[in-house]
Amino acid sequence: MIDTRPLSELDPELAALIEKDVTRQRSKIQLIASENFVSVAMMQASGSVLSNKYSEGYPGRRYYEGCQVVDEVENLARERAKSLFGAEHANVQAHSGSQANMGAYFGVLDPGDTILGMRLDQGGHLTHGSPVSFSGQLFNFVAYGVDPETEMIDMDEVRRLAHEHRPKMIIAGYSAYSRIIDWAQFRAIADEVDAIFLVDAAHIIGLIAGRAHPNPVPHADIVTATTHKALRGPRGGLVLCREEFAKPIDKGVFPFAQGGSINNQIAAKALAFELCARPDFEEYAHQIVRNAAVLADTMADEGMRIVSQKTENHMFLSDMRSIDEELTGKEAGILLDQMGITLNRNSIPFDPRSPFVTSGIRIGTPSVTTAGMRQEQMVTLGTLIVQILRQRNDEVAMKELGTRVHELADEFPGYPEDFPGHV
Repeated sequence: MIDTRPLSELDPELAALIEKDVTRQRSKIQLIASENFVSVAMMQASGSVLSNKYSEGYPGRRYYEGCQVVDEVENLARERAKSLFGAEHANVQAHSGSQANMGAYFGVLDPGDTILGMRLDQGGHLTHGSPVSFSGQLFNFVAYGVDPETEMIDMDEVRRLAHEHRPKMIIAGYSAYSRIIDWAQFRAIADEVDAIFLVDAAHIIGLIAGRAHPNPVPHADIVTATTHKALRGPRGGLVLCREEFAKPIDKGVFPFAQGGSINNQIAAKALAFELCARPDFEEYAHQIVRNAAVLADTMADEGMRIVSQKTENHMFLSDMRSIDEELTGKEAGILLDQMGITLNRNSIPFDPRSPFVTSGIRIGTPSVTTAGMRQEQMVTLGTLIVQILRQRNDEVAMKELGTRVHELADEFPGYPEDFPGHV
């Protein structure tokens, strides 16, 4: 007989830890660019009985019996994703953004092939060629970067490197870049060297869904993404591609990169795509961008240097040396978290410090926008962040600033006070 006791009875120690993180999420202002607050319905879909079903393969071609319902669920998710982004094919099985990239690479490339991607320390991702990732160990990555003056992508360098190295694939789309990307220009360069054009839209896919950022699907051969972050869905991956790449991409995901699909997460992805197609999500996506712009402008007005001067999406990088030459991103991130503002340290372009220490912090607005904050609160928040960093050695000032941070967090919690984290 299945045990129907609630988690609080079955494992009170674990339940208490989950409740502890609910408190953390409620009591602090969440500014990590890759995080968000999901709905109760999303948690219900993600925690549903579909987690019981094993289903290696794809709808209609499974290696297990009893997959009729999960086939319908996966087909629903695929069709919703295709409709939402205007794609010819969708793979919703990838367990994460990294595995979406792995599946895409191995679907259309051979080990050792050359790929042109963004430098990790200038905005790229681990799977864009880092030597500690499968990508850097199994493929020959050539890196492009940003212009030292503008801190924006140097498209002349991209074209020069493409013609010099003749890569099989060119990647655009980043984890720490705050400007709009010219998909058409990347497409043109890829065509000049007969390269596959892949967009890693993990960070901006929610903005694309809400029409707050240009859609790369009409330009790219392949688009990979995550379904959390600004998309506000479950943790997982997604691959969109042209029909000509559908079969090799599907094979690259399964059986090459992973085994059985996580059916409960696919159900939650289907829900996310449905919610993203509704008018209120479009307003939400645009509000994320408005909030980020105001937050960056406010911090700049307070004397903080913003990388590339501004943001055009949901995130931006700030240079701690503009506050104090000795202040590091690591120190700033720890201090701000202690004060009730959670974000992350991040390397900035041409950073002299190590990736573990960094000179910068990365700030994103999806979570605070979900919590209901608007431009007015961004002005308050931006001022608080800079004042905390400037006055970090003044105990009296820090006490007063901490009170203001917690008052703002209490006014805009991600979840209600009586919300049970183990729904």
